[in-house]
Amino acid sequence: MENSHSASYAAAGVNIEAGYEGVRLMKKHVERTFIPGVVSGIGGFGGLFAPELSGMKEPILVSGTDGVGTKQRIAQLMDRHDTVGIDCVAMCVNDIICCGAKPLFFLDYIAIGRNDPEKVAALVSGVAEGCVRAGCALIGGETAEHPGTMQPDDYDLAGFSVGIVDRERIIDASSMRPGDAVIALPSSGIHSNGYSLVRKVFDVEHADLGKRVPELGCPLGEALLTPTCIYVKPVLAALTASEVHGVSHITGGGFYENIPRSVPDGLCARIEKAAVRTPAIFKLIREQGKIPERDMFNTFNMGVGMSLIVSRESADRALGALRAEGLEPYIIGEIAEGGEKIELC
Repeated sequence: MENSHSASYAAAGVNIEAGYEGVRLMKKHVERTFIPGVVSGIGGFGGLFAPELSGMKEPILVSGTDGVGTKQRIAQLMDRHDTVGIDCVAMCVNDIICCGAKPLFFLDYIAIGRNDPEKVAALVSGVAEGCVRAGCALIGGETAEHPGTMQPDDYDLAGFSVGIVDRERIIDASSMRPGDAVIALPSSGIHSNGYSLVRKVFDVEHADLGKRVPELGCPLGEALLTPTCIYVKPVLAALTASEVHGVSHITGGGFYENIPRSVPDGLCARIEKAAVRTPAIFKLIREQGKIPERDMFNTFNMGVGMSLIVSRESADRALGALRAEGLEPYIIGEIAEGGEKIELC
């Protein structure tokens, strides 16, 4: 790469040498994520991974892709870029764990107005941290400079993950029965959904994001940037310890869209609203935005980042396994017969 330079391309707004510097700076972060199975190092044309298949009767690959969404605008306004990568990983791996799949590897994609090696390295450091928390490897990625189509300081971060599960261990809700318990896994805050509404409510383009908000115990910007929880290891522990019949990642669409995705026809998840432990940030959003309660539950996670539906007999084992992984899970409802697939009462 020492001889790679194009004055003409640079004049058009693309600095390929900055790209090389970004790769150099991010290498230490990427290498933190290497786990058994990683074949290739950074800088190749493709990421190679050799999965461990021993003990599996019929391995099934499960993939998920997502981005950070407009939460990254908060990062840009605060000029802090080392956390949204965690969100990017979380939004992908939290989806595939809903099938019971263990994430194997992750790849990211960064579109950026002007290639700033330090900023790109900060973004990748967050991606790497997310991969470490999920127990998967960051085996590749791409940074694309988009002069003329994006503002110089703008970027968009997205990615995808691939996991694996034995076919007989896929969570498909076929064993779900009335009386099953619905367990809440607490969120760290807003996670990475609903930020178009959040930005409107707080008028973030003109707000003082560094000002401490008494109700939150920290500056508003810090609360809004709190990274999404990654639930991979706790859910894997619960799968081993108990009978898990359904898992839902509570993202955009909140309770009303996501919990029904793990509930089969003929059954209903009855959720006790009073049991939901809602962090202060959601109360602030509701009050300041004058948002109806149903819209809150239909947009945000309201403090529940993921829900597990487990047999009543194994609920205590599931709760114990989740607590052993550092969470504070609790029961918010149960499965009943008939009606809509979800009922908040």
